Amino acid sequence: MPISLTEAKNLLSDLLANYSHQVDYLAIRLEESQGTDILLRGHKIETLSEGISIGGQVRACYKGAWGFASFNQISTLKERIEEAIAAAKLIGKEETILAPIPIIQATHVVSLIGKDPRQISLANKKELCEHYGQVLRSVDPRITTVSVRYGDSTQKVILATSEGTMLEQSWTDMEMRFAATARNGETVQTGRETTGSRKAYEDLTNLDNQVRSAAERAVNSLALPIVQGNTYTVVIDPILTGLFVHEAFGHLSEADMAYENPDLLEVMTIGRRFGPENLQIFDGAMVPPILNGEEGEVHRGSYIYDDEGTLATTTQLIKDGVLVGRLHSRETAGKLGETPTGNARCLDYHYPPLVRMTNTWIAPGNTPVSDLFADIKEGVYARNWFGGMTNGEMFTFSAGEAWMIRNGELAEPVRDVTLSGNVFNTLADIEAIADDFYWDESGGCGKGGQNGLPVGCGGPSLRLRNVVVGGDASEVRS
Repeated sequence: MPISLTEAKNLLSDLLANYSHQVDYLAIRLEESQGTDILLRGHKIETLSEGISIGGQVRACYKGAWGFASFNQISTLKERIEEAIAAAKLIGKEETILAPIPIIQATHVVSLIGKDPRQISLANKKELCEHYGQVLRSVDPRITTVSVRYGDSTQKVILATSEGTMLEQSWTDMEMRFAATARNGETVQTGRETTGSRKAYEDLTNLDNQVRSAAERAVNSLALPIVQGNTYTVVIDPILTGLFVHEAFGHLSEADMAYENPDLLEVMTIGRRFGPENLQIFDGAMVPPILNGEEGEVHRGSYIYDDEGTLATTTQLIKDGVLVGRLHSRETAGKLGETPTGNARCLDYHYPPLVRMTNTWIAPGNTPVSDLFADIKEGVYARNWFGGMTNGEMFTFSAGEAWMIRNGELAEPVRDVTLSGNVFNTLADIEAIADDFYWDESGGCGKGGQNGLPVGCGGPSLRLRNVVVGGDASEVRS
């Protein structure tokens, strides 16, 4: 008979006592997850599944080297411990340096404030997807393809370490993605929307207006002119600000990126100025209430302890335009002589923890949004995100909607707007930071093969100078 998670928990202390003396550090993570996955494409439900998964992982560190083993049969835990230890000993030749953290013995739940998706029937979730599919199709006959994706996951995790930590945590995450593609002859345009929550199933209902807007953008874009490639002053909305701070700057703040790359470590020198004096950038699983006045605010990247048992924090990355911090695991903090920040995260038990963002944001400034457009003779206003990519310090993002700015006023809408640049130059080119703010809960971050890790991002509207818009630099007119 399979061993339950509760039964396995009772074995952890004895196993750690038996094996801890063989290595410098040993951690065992047990996990039970329950989830739903639904995919509607066109009129057809292509995926409709519910599942429960039980498994775990072992991490052993010996002379600076890590051994890792994952499993989905808890009865084999002893063998997996021995495999992880053997792997670490095969390659360990240096010094194990892990920044110290307090020993924790606790149980924590990231509580929902509304309905638990496990209380909603699979039939009702399927009906919700079909409803949103109909909303997308109903916008215009030129809508040729629609898709709706629903996913929820409830995870219960037990972490036990050779240092004495015994931590139990649980949380629930939900996400929906919507897309509509419109065609007019050879012209094809797609609109997308994504939303998520760690608060309540209700956050995924009553989204008709948001869903409809995805299809409307696809249809409206069919007749829009393509933006003329150039270097412009650009105003971006809070959603694009959140995407920018996460993708273009946040990943560079993950300390494993820096300590493994001496050139990047030199660029990301603490104390170096990167932006104007009113620029403040943060990351934290524990978001302070100063942004919205709500105590205990929970976002997609929120938790109490990370996957190494480090208490979640809020880390200021840029203060008054100057780099003052970075994101750490215990190992990166130890190797760089800094303090762990609670940013070691893994997608699930199949993967070891990596340094990952949580909720990343730019703090609001003092400029009224309407003033961002003043004195711009010719520029671009970009809203929402469609896609994007980063390569080191270079980024390219596609906007979901865009308008030209002429003589300080919004003018004609345009399509195929991409924003490209160097993140450090762009931070320095921030001309104004607005007094608005928005949290985007649509994030699913990818790194090291661990794709779809829930994150939050946010910020105010920004005014940026010298942004390449519309293709690469070779297409910019002089």
